[in-house]
Amino acid sequence: MQHVIIGAGPAGVTACETLRQLDPEATILLLGDEPEPPYSRMAIPYFLTDKVPLAGTYLRKDENHYQRQRIEVHRVGVQAVDSRRKSLCLSDGSEIGYDRLLLATGASPVKPPVPGIDSPGVLPCWTLADARQIVSRCTPGSRVVLMGAGFIGCIVLEALVERGARLTLVEPQNRMVPRMMNETAGGMLTQWCASKGVRVLVSTAVTAIESGEPLSVLLAGGERLSADLVIRATGVRPNVGFLAGSGIAVDQGVRVGDYLETNAEGVYAAGDVCQGKDLSTAGFHVQAIQPTAVEHGRLAAHNMVSEGRISHRGNLNMNVLDTLG
Repeated sequence: MQHVIIGAGPAGVTACETLRQLDPEATILLLGDEPEPPYSRMAIPYFLTDKVPLAGTYLRKDENHYQRQRIEVHRVGVQAVDSRRKSLCLSDGSEIGYDRLLLATGASPVKPPVPGIDSPGVLPCWTLADARQIVSRCTPGSRVVLMGAGFIGCIVLEALVERGARLTLVEPQNRMVPRMMNETAGGMLTQWCASKGVRVLVSTAVTAIESGEPLSVLLAGGERLSADLVIRATGVRPNVGFLAGSGIAVDQGVRVGDYLETNAEGVYAAGDVCQGKDLSTAGFHVQAIQPTAVEHGRLAAHNMVSEGRISHRGNLNMNVLDTLG
């Protein structure tokens, strides 16, 4: 039996380890398109503030872990899936087959249609490669503009302040963390951040960025900000583009049933790309949080190999946000 897992995040790694426990003789291939050992994005803010070293972001600290588990880790992307032939077209031009496939490809940052958004010094904070650039550019006294005050933006905010940045936060909605808080709670958070020296501009949008040293950030009201670094935290979306023409159903994310299996036989989904069940509503939604990804990975792996499959009861879409204490 050949199990192929696309995505080397928490869902994919947990699935591989569970598969090895349940199917000792199987071939397990873990495909990830970043030149890093499998790591946790949630550890990046701690890396930015030197609370953990680079190796502290890795999901498994022993460099021989995957070899001992007989999990083949390949640093390669997937360009297309043919669910009828049970084959994958890889970014290096090769093709591989599978008996069971897990889609754990996560999500990617949304790039807003702002002129100059691709200028040098305008970065997401999503990968370790992004984090390395932020560390090099964000030093004490650096002028930083953070686009977006959602969940990810507010986590990044704390790390930037700890690095000594002179920070301006720009949020198009009328409050911080608009998907999680009402106006009263969002207003309290705004006041708290302002008391810590962060300039918070709500109901404000970035309309253009002009490249240079420094960058020039134009706001909707006409104000122009000088910045050494601009970070865009403007949302994420599931990585499903490579599934075009695959025959696998996609909605918000990859659609699954009660066993985390897609409409294609032998193909499962887990983590931030999976439109899984919400325990509190019984509806099917994308929950982009690590505890859900880990549980998805474990359960999907069980159902990939076991005759006594386990139904997914759902996960709680709940998270904890710590912003400047």
